[in-house]
Amino acid sequence: MKKNVVTVAIVLATCITASAQTDAKDSLRIVNLQEVQVVSTRAGARTPIAFSNVSKETISKQNFGQDIPFLLSSTPSVLTTSDAGAGIGYTGIRVRGTDATRINITANGIPMNDAESHSIFWVNTPDFASSLEDMQIQRGAGTSTNGSGAFGASINMRTQGIPSKAYAEVSGSYGSFNTHKETVKVGSGLVGGHWAFDARVSNIQSDGYRDRAWADMKSYFVQGGYYGERTTLKFITFGGNEKTYHAWDGISREQLKTERTYNPNGAITIIEKNQEGKDVEKVIGFYDDQTDNYRQTHYQLHFTHILSPSWNVNAALHYTDGFGYYQEYKNRRTLKEYGLKPFYQTTDSNNDGTPDGISLVKKSDLVRKKMVDSGFGGGVFSLNYTNDRLTTSFGGGANYYDNDHYGRVVWVKNYIGDLGADHEYYRNTGSKFDGNLYAKANLQLTDALSAYGDLQYRYIDYRIKGTNDNWDWTAAPERMQSLDIDEPFSFFNPKAGLFWQANLHHSAYASFAVAQKEPTRNNYTDGLFTERPRPEKMFDYELGYNYNSPRFTAGINLYYMDYTDQLVLNGRLNEIGEPMAENVKDSYRMGVELSLGARITDWLRWDVNGTWSKNRIKNYVGYVGDENWEMHRFEMGNTPIALSPSLMANSNIGFSHKGWNASLQTQYVSRQYLDNFGSKENSLDAYCVSHLHASYTFKVHSVKAITLGASVYNLFNTRYETNGYSQTTVDMSGEQPIFSNDPRFYPMAGTNVLAHVTLRF
Repeated sequence: MKKNVVTVAIVLATCITASAQTDAKDSLRIVNLQEVQVVSTRAGARTPIAFSNVSKETISKQNFGQDIPFLLSSTPSVLTTSDAGAGIGYTGIRVRGTDATRINITANGIPMNDAESHSIFWVNTPDFASSLEDMQIQRGAGTSTNGSGAFGASINMRTQGIPSKAYAEVSGSYGSFNTHKETVKVGSGLVGGHWAFDARVSNIQSDGYRDRAWADMKSYFVQGGYYGERTTLKFITFGGNEKTYHAWDGISREQLKTERTYNPNGAITIIEKNQEGKDVEKVIGFYDDQTDNYRQTHYQLHFTHILSPSWNVNAALHYTDGFGYYQEYKNRRTLKEYGLKPFYQTTDSNNDGTPDGISLVKKSDLVRKKMVDSGFGGGVFSLNYTNDRLTTSFGGGANYYDNDHYGRVVWVKNYIGDLGADHEYYRNTGSKFDGNLYAKANLQLTDALSAYGDLQYRYIDYRIKGTNDNWDWTAAPERMQSLDIDEPFSFFNPKAGLFWQANLHHSAYASFAVAQKEPTRNNYTDGLFTERPRPEKMFDYELGYNYNSPRFTAGINLYYMDYTDQLVLNGRLNEIGEPMAENVKDSYRMGVELSLGARITDWLRWDVNGTWSKNRIKNYVGYVGDENWEMHRFEMGNTPIALSPSLMANSNIGFSHKGWNASLQTQYVSRQYLDNFGSKENSLDAYCVSHLHASYTFKVHSVKAITLGASVYNLFNTRYETNGYSQTTVDMSGEQPIFSNDPRFYPMAGTNVLAHVTLRF
């Protein structure tokens, strides 16, 4: 892949030298055509919802290696997580307390969420931010879009536009934890007035803050297209390869104090007797190839045609190809759970090197490899109409997803028996059809008042067939978990609202939306031994006011998100370290989002935003396991929802003058509970963390611009954690239940630095 992309880059560099001069009319035509491509799924100035736009300039001022969630961390109600502790590798995002599986993410209107897990793995498309024109974050149900349902937010990404003139850009960064990023971008500009091409290649590597939490990631982006007077046809492909060491497990509260960087993943252990004669586990080393390996390639073909000054049509075809695996060392695993027969081995009870017996081995250390091979393809379209008082869109999409899940045992310690190179112990296939149609309109009722309506119908057919990697101890006889799921869903999601523009400075809005969402794959496989997961439903009420002037902006948004059967995280992890969720009958998220911005001088600006919220489950019924894995039911009344802080606040002080740029970002997050029981022992402490960015841009001879800078993350060396899980167990042997809390945490890095340089030609 890398060789092919480099070849394309060389070709484009050749095109640069031959690029024709383009006049202002061509530039305006290209801008108009590119804006048409996102009109159907984005919120406009008069759309009555809460949203934030993130420009290319804002992205570039922070894009030195960290993943996209961290580039969005200063927007309202956004929290980020990082397994490795430094924002590179496996990272996550939450909005209004909802996790990534409930955030709809698209690129040019094409779904990016994995169709089964509903999540997005940013590690699979590293440095995608370098190829973005802008992003829009819609909080709440948002507008109708393609892909999985939005249950907390939508992130609408638009890839970079076609500049009218040729360019080249080289950038690099280096800093703490041996982190470095190299990016090369080239573009032809308009050739012959109608053709344009762009390419990017990137390399990101880091040792990570936590032990062995290294990442090795490579990516590319290529686009080319024809731009006519009214028509564009553009092909885009992007993707990446990643290899990362596991940092999926957290550490104890005691370890946070004494060995914050400890990473338990890959540990090779033995059982020894302590001085009291009890069995204890001792770590004797770590497995070198405890890694996640994945390749993902995206293809998009976009067609846009302006039918008249009022009408335009968009259509796109897409396909995403993915293949990967992760490999891990497992200690003392029961062989029959992997389709392996027990074996006999000699024993040496005196430890003198002389065999003195034999024993039947039912458990042994082994290495397993779990693989996925997926394809996701389909098409989306929209027909759009605009005049002075009415804007309408009719669109939809149909997508099909197929994914083979299978696992192999590649090594067993001291194994005597038939262990082929391809010993497969489970295989299942997940397939999913997802289709939707929507119609939306914004009508100007008066000069000040407009009405918004949005209707969406969505149909899903999800199937899983085969055997899973979980051992079913409830079956008779015991065996691998059998999967036979065929679940169709039909959802109707109406939305409506009013927008009032009193004058140039004052505006207000109110809206109501219905959102519905199907369970994820893990909701089925993790909960198959109990009850079948149910689809979720949400009523979203939003009320807002905004003030805008050249020197000052202010906004307030009140929201109430009322859920039925919300799937909330419960503080537990499944067998492979993924967070588990459960349906709760009645719950809500309500809050106030505030934002203020002041241009104090022409070179100094201060922006702040904050969210106060109350996130509750009504009459929560929780389940806790004992030492024998038996689950016990507890009625807890009204409790806080896991990982949903009641207070978040951001401050950004920005300086810009004669090529100098600097910003000081500060974020405060209140306490977050790791499960839904509301216990302080199982919670993340509140934290306040600051980051400093500074750069200087200047020109030298034939170089258009050179930017030198540095970013200092966690400026004041704050000790904090942004994610974790509870691991609560219960002892029911006495008259009263005794809970044992043993939470785990993911520590974030202390003060660390990334220096960077960019050359633009």
